[in-house]
Amino acid sequence: MQQHKIQHKMNIAPFSQHEQILISKIRILPPERLMEVEDFIDFLRQTSEDRQIRLAAAKLSEDAFSKVWDNPEDAEYDSL
Repeated sequence: MQQHKIQHKMNIAPFSQHEQILISKIRILPPERLMEVEDFIDFLRQTSEDRQIRLAAAKLSEDAFSKVWDNPEDAEYDSL
């Protein structure tokens, strides 16, 4: 019942079976381990965000680099 109240307030879909299993495993951990789990989740989210930023930066710089790299003098490197 508590799960339903939380989900309703947050306006999210019901927990999947996998999410329920993870929550069950988290609930039995001692408090000091919960902090480690939270830190690890934060780490995973940060690395995902960092990757998205790197990809966006690479995409934004494609035009600038293409002007430098796409020239007749460097054409032989294209086949490497």
